[in-house]
Amino acid sequence: MRNAVPPDDDAPEYSPRPFWSGTISFGLVSIPVDIYSAHRAARDALRMLAPDGTPLSRRYFCPKTNTELEWDDIVRGYEVEEGKFVVVTDEELEAIAPEKSRDIDLRLFVDAASIDPRWLVRSYYLTPAGDSTKAYRLLARVMEERNRAGIATFVMRGKEYLVAIRASGGILRAETLRFADELREAPDIGPAKKTTLDRKRVAAIRREIERRLTDDPGLDELPDTRTERLRALVERKLKRGEDIVGAPEEVEAAEGGPQVIDLMEVLKERLGREEAA
Repeated sequence: MRNAVPPDDDAPEYSPRPFWSGTISFGLVSIPVDIYSAHRAARDALRMLAPDGTPLSRRYFCPKTNTELEWDDIVRGYEVEEGKFVVVTDEELEAIAPEKSRDIDLRLFVDAASIDPRWLVRSYYLTPAGDSTKAYRLLARVMEERNRAGIATFVMRGKEYLVAIRASGGILRAETLRFADELREAPDIGPAKKTTLDRKRVAAIRREIERRLTDDPGLDELPDTRTERLRALVERKLKRGEDIVGAPEEVEAAEGGPQVIDLMEVLKERLGREEAA
């Protein structure tokens, strides 16, 4: 491959092994950590199939020459105006890549509530690496007690990421943040029209808000009705033997599925063991 690489997600599917390991560093403090994705891949995503049940693969196609391209034929370009690109090679990208590092450079601490949700991109768990969890537990405790979040940067796969590190339940989490030029401000989509507000309607809305106030949103109990209906539909079709495609051995292998490890339970158990020791 000359100038392009196959697309790759920032984080693999939930796995018993971390996809990145490094050290939280600030001042004289160094805390070895592993990073795991806090999300599971969509288990109920629909696959694109051929009529015989064969999963389809992605190919790159040039509409101008009506040909399929191999990876070695693909280049990357930065669009400077519509339809006009400046080609950038892998060697040039490597030359401007940030210096490789295994440090999560914790630069400052802020009030955790001060981070606007618009900045948040993706969540991760930071788990203690190595034999000792004392420094990890101490940092998590102090941050949680003072309701602080740490703002840090780290480099992964040749790209620098901005992250907010939070603590909850004695466990550190990292949330990747957008950079300022990625955010759209409200004026960009036009100002809200000014209207005269009806006092009775304002009072009614306030009452409805107060009636629904709660300290626990209970998000883990809110159902995904679309997924539930999809599963029920698939179950009905399986029982009827209707619209099932794919070789028998492939269907059998899919039914076993990968084992999902509850990372939170493993982490809490480990932290609890060492604290009691």
